[in-house]
Amino acid sequence: MWIDTHCHLDAAEFGGGQAQAAAAAAQQGVAWIVIPAVERANFATVATLAGQLPNCTYALGIHPLYVPQAEEADLLALRTAIAAAMGDPRFVAIGEIGLDFFVPGMDSGPNREKQEHFYVEQLKLAREFDLPVLLHVRRSQDILLKHLRRIKVQGGIAHAFNGSFQQAEAFIGLGFRLGFGGAMTFTRALQIRRLAVQLPLAALVLETDAPDMSPAWLHSELSRPINQPQQVPRIGAVLAELRGMAVPELAQATADNARAALPRLAALA
Repeated sequence: MWIDTHCHLDAAEFGGGQAQAAAAAAQQGVAWIVIPAVERANFATVATLAGQLPNCTYALGIHPLYVPQAEEADLLALRTAIAAAMGDPRFVAIGEIGLDFFVPGMDSGPNREKQEHFYVEQLKLAREFDLPVLLHVRRSQDILLKHLRRIKVQGGIAHAFNGSFQQAEAFIGLGFRLGFGGAMTFTRALQIRRLAVQLPLAALVLETDAPDMSPAWLHSELSRPINQPQQVPRIGAVLAELRGMAVPELAQATADNARAALPRLAALA
């Protein structure tokens, strides 16, 4: 069994082929796909997709890169959507939330302040409803950790982790697993690959971030096909090779870790 803990299956790049993508993943042994929301406008979309596709679940949240155009009323709408979704077994987390200090103009001034405000308010919602969170952590690990130490949540997953070993240990200490995906498949990604080997196996989960974060084999000079959730087993095989493990053992361990990080997902398995 494989689990894709982060896949934007509702993205326009799939061109209406979401059912085919989910079915292709299932044929490769991907038992579950987690689809995070990114803004108020797609709360209903991700919930509907998860209800229609047998191996899909969803999360609700406001992504940091969508915060500049978000309004305070969106946080109220999010709380209402979460409360309504608690009765839906396919609803598994708050996400994608977090901070992005990589994109120009997002690391200072009003955009940074607004990001932190939305992040903190969504952490409070996670605490209120006792739900894990799916974190966007681009160049923002220390500030994310600062708020997590103040606002205790159930844990969750630090998606596409690319921080230091010490930062990784801090997230793990707060009950988080760390997401590894396509970036790990590039031989030049030395820091990510070191982390993939050195961190405890119990801390690792797999993800695609499809249609983005494509693995190395989807990159070429001639074309760049979109990433797909069916790539999880091959990404997992890279992780198994790096750690010197058998692929079935790695699949079982990372699936167990995903279920531990997302208890409502575990209830479905």
